Amino acid sequence: MNVVFISPHFPLYYWNFCDRLKKRGVNVLGIGDAPYHEISDNCKQALTEYYRVNSLENYDEVYRACEFFTHKYGKIDWIESENEYWLETEATLRQAFDVNTGTKIDAMAPMKYKSKMKAVYEQAGIKTCRYHLVHDYEGCVRFLDEVGYPVVVKPDNGVGASATYKLKSLDEFNYFYATKPNVQFIMEEFVPGHVETFDGITNSKKEILICSSHKMMISIMDTVNEAGDAAFHSQKIDDMDLYEVGKRAVEAFDTRSRYFHFEFFRLDEDKDGLGKKGDILGLEVNMRAPGAYMPDMLNWACDCDVYDIWAEMLCTDTTTRTINRKYSVGYASRRNGVHYRYSLDDIRHMYGQHILVDLDVPKALAAAMGDHTCIFRAETEEKMFEILYNILTK
Repeated sequence: MNVVFISPHFPLYYWNFCDRLKKRGVNVLGIGDAPYHEISDNCKQALTEYYRVNSLENYDEVYRACEFFTHKYGKIDWIESENEYWLETEATLRQAFDVNTGTKIDAMAPMKYKSKMKAVYEQAGIKTCRYHLVHDYEGCVRFLDEVGYPVVVKPDNGVGASATYKLKSLDEFNYFYATKPNVQFIMEEFVPGHVETFDGITNSKKEILICSSHKMMISIMDTVNEAGDAAFHSQKIDDMDLYEVGKRAVEAFDTRSRYFHFEFFRLDEDKDGLGKKGDILGLEVNMRAPGAYMPDMLNWACDCDVYDIWAEMLCTDTTTRTINRKYSVGYASRRNGVHYRYSLDDIRHMYGQHILVDLDVPKALAAAMGDHTCIFRAETEEKMFEILYNILTK
């Protein structure tokens, strides 16, 4: 089997996907823009071969890399990246090289454009917040009059919380409208709630092989725009209403043979036109592994290996693993230059046996993930929350 993996070196832990494939006898063919001597030894050892391009943004270069691999190893069976930024590149290459194990570019829109995601959510009976595509000024003002302030604006085809803003007045909207870049934006009514994810791996029949959920305690939008801390934690999913809603979403979208990451709002209060406190709304769809070390957080919660489960799915269309959640896992990140009640050395002394990750975040990811990250686990949710709050208390 030949698997092309785009950008195996970044994010830094994505070599794990390649490693588990290679251990199963797969030819793992990496394409990246980092010089070979700059990628980690783990990444080098996880690849059968690495093809360096000057820029992954240059489709022609990436195409030539796939051509080279085809001539050397035979037909490509899978093209993957597990990275939101490269999903359209993956899909275009699948079309070009007749790779039928994933979504092709002509069917990609519902998984990249937020406005089109909403239509699929609605078809699945999952409510979403009201929205308006930012075209003419007058139409935007009518929408603002209808839903009131604040509203959230973001690129209709965007990654993460990049260029996402909360607008609290007409003056703020006028400034945004006058200065916005020349891309399509979507404007949404503000949802008084928090994000809960539904993450997992499916086979070719959309059967869920493993799944999990993470609850966001601080919104990524606020983390990015206000340079704040970030915090979230794993949660049980089996008996939750979110599991049933998530299954409907898996059926509605093209989740065949995918690692998926759905984001839902859960209302923290009643809101006219949206629903009652506790109701679930569809937010966004990501046909790739969740970021921010969430795959590893599932590993640590269940003492399993989701990278190998994903590799096993690619090779056999199933998994032989039985998953049991044993721990509560939390993520908390700090900002440089902020005074916290406890120093990092204090935290290490207090909770060293619970801490799994304790590292500085690469600058390319720090806006959304914080400058320094700690991931930790405990046998009880109460202990996990104690650690989380003491890391973030100022």
